[in-house]
Amino acid sequence: MIYRIEKDILGRVKVPANKYWGSQTERSRKNFKIDSEVSIMPIEIIHSFGFLKKASAHANFEFGILSKKKRDIISLVCDEIIEGKLNDQFPLVVWQTGSGTHTNMNVNEVISNRGHVLIGETLGKGNPFIHPNDDVNMSQSSNDTFSTAMHIASYKKLVDITIPSIQNLRNIFEKKSKSFKNVIKIGRTHLMDAIPITLGQEFSGYVSQIDHGLNSLKKTLDHISELAIGGTAVGTGLNAPKGYDIKVTKYICKYTGFPFKVAKNKFEALSSHDAIVECHGSIKQIAVSLIKISNDIRFLASGPRSGIGEIFIPENEPGSSIMPGKINPTQCEAMIMVCTQVIGNDVTISISGSSGNYELNVAKPLMVYNFLRSCQLIADACNSFSSFCIEGIKPNYDRIKDLLDNSLMLVTALNTHIGYEKSAEIAKSAYRNNSTLKEEAIKLGYLTADQFEKWVDPSKMV
Repeated sequence: MIYRIEKDILGRVKVPANKYWGSQTERSRKNFKIDSEVSIMPIEIIHSFGFLKKASAHANFEFGILSKKKRDIISLVCDEIIEGKLNDQFPLVVWQTGSGTHTNMNVNEVISNRGHVLIGETLGKGNPFIHPNDDVNMSQSSNDTFSTAMHIASYKKLVDITIPSIQNLRNIFEKKSKSFKNVIKIGRTHLMDAIPITLGQEFSGYVSQIDHGLNSLKKTLDHISELAIGGTAVGTGLNAPKGYDIKVTKYICKYTGFPFKVAKNKFEALSSHDAIVECHGSIKQIAVSLIKISNDIRFLASGPRSGIGEIFIPENEPGSSIMPGKINPTQCEAMIMVCTQVIGNDVTISISGSSGNYELNVAKPLMVYNFLRSCQLIADACNSFSSFCIEGIKPNYDRIKDLLDNSLMLVTALNTHIGYEKSAEIAKSAYRNNSTLKEEAIKLGYLTADQFEKWVDPSKMV
């Protein structure tokens, strides 16, 4: 490895000669070798910093405190960051300072050194034309920039990836619900036989669960759209021009296409991340719903001969290395595992959200790492579940009819005709004698065959 020497207030640091990052990034890289192959700062945060630093440069130029040439060079490098051209220049892990300062400086140093090269200079030689602190970080603090990048990345991920995937799954369930509206089956409560329901009604419950989760999630977008930028170190806005927060937010909206706004209270925006906690709570709600739905699907498909077996799900892959011909509900199992992870992430985010000490939350990287992971996990799982399971569900009509006709709980229809006690006696006798409800009702003399046929009609019970 060939190195160059960079300097900071603590002294000289050896930095890989071909990398754009500087001394502070390198110190963090060496001091926090914690799961460094996996827990890299999410690239969505880096790209969000690209939007933010570009917006800041333009705002600072408008205030007359940054030259046009520096603005343009910073903007050019930020565009490369946003486009993913410099992804390999951001090596830091999540396990760093709780404010995200190291990542902010990583971005500042890359913009500075890349800008140095773009104006025709040699990397590592001479003083940089654009200073990482004085120019790239002008009017900012790590405390308000990382908080802002958290919200930009989270909002963008939700709107671009997560919500559309959940919405698509919801729409497929609705389509199935409508196509199954006349499929009458036995209902179940406490895992025991209950009165009839249609398969369409059962699926409509899943649609409603997802609808409520989506509504809750969309409502949190307003809080997530608030940006902390302009609060600088503790929320007071020291060293930022008056009105800087409004100008930079306006530019962020322009570059991202999303309706961001200035945080109503920057002390809250820096010292807590209740918006992330609130929003992830809605994601957790959806995860809880999807576990319930996934379990229902796999139980309904269980068998094929010794389970419930009321629906067929797609046969995607062999299910056993020893039992020939076995097929398992793998998409349901994957969804359940994903949602379990999301619920675990919610615990992490909740504890992290409470780690605001006076004027600053000090678990920001961990919060956004888990938040963005949940967003991607739920999105990917919904896409997979939709394509490889729900789309291909078909009713097992013969099995549904057999289970419906044999159910003792159809006797519930007789309550209003002969009363609860006599109806219960019919059910108990049929179960004890392994006979039908009709046979026992007639044998006990409580009603005629015609009355039974008239009153015990599953199509009138749904």
